[in-house]
Amino acid sequence: MLNLENLDDENVRRYMLEEVEQDIAEGRLYVSERLLESAISNYTEYLKNAIQNGDSTMLARELLTNHCLKKTEPRKTKNGVIMVKVSNMAHETLADGEFNRFYIRGVCRKAIEESMEIEVYRAKTVSKPRANSASKIGTTHNPNKLLEDLRGNIGIDTSLGLPSGPNSGLSVRLKRV
Repeated sequence: MLNLENLDDENVRRYMLEEVEQDIAEGRLYVSERLLESAISNYTEYLKNAIQNGDSTMLARELLTNHCLKKTEPRKTKNGVIMVKVSNMAHETLADGEFNRFYIRGVCRKAIEESMEIEVYRAKTVSKPRANSASKIGTTHNPNKLLEDLRGNIGIDTSLGLPSGPNSGLSVRLKRV
């Protein structure tokens, strides 16, 4: 579970929802290859509902209980492509990753509105923190640049490295200047 410190700020949730709606309108909402095609429209509703009324855990639960993910996926090997079982944690990885990306976008908008900085912190306990992730904790970023980076790099790593890949546990919080 992600501990998103500014999630309960009414404006952050509103901005998150506006960012989802913007991505949908522009046809660029990230849709995981692990999602069943029949679940894509439901996924967008589950995402919006979690943003308005819950958190990433709520989104993960919806993905799991409504059987939204494929059971197998192709994996390239040196001998060709084989089908492998999708991780039993895939619903959590997808939910945490996408919810956190929209949360960060919402926090960036709030920071821009109030002339604040944003600071990286660990929002989820991880058993083996990556050195790359640990080095980012406590760093501050320009919210305009991070927001632009996240909007421009949908579903892939950002140039600023935030969030820091699947299951990194990193997020951002508002920091008074």
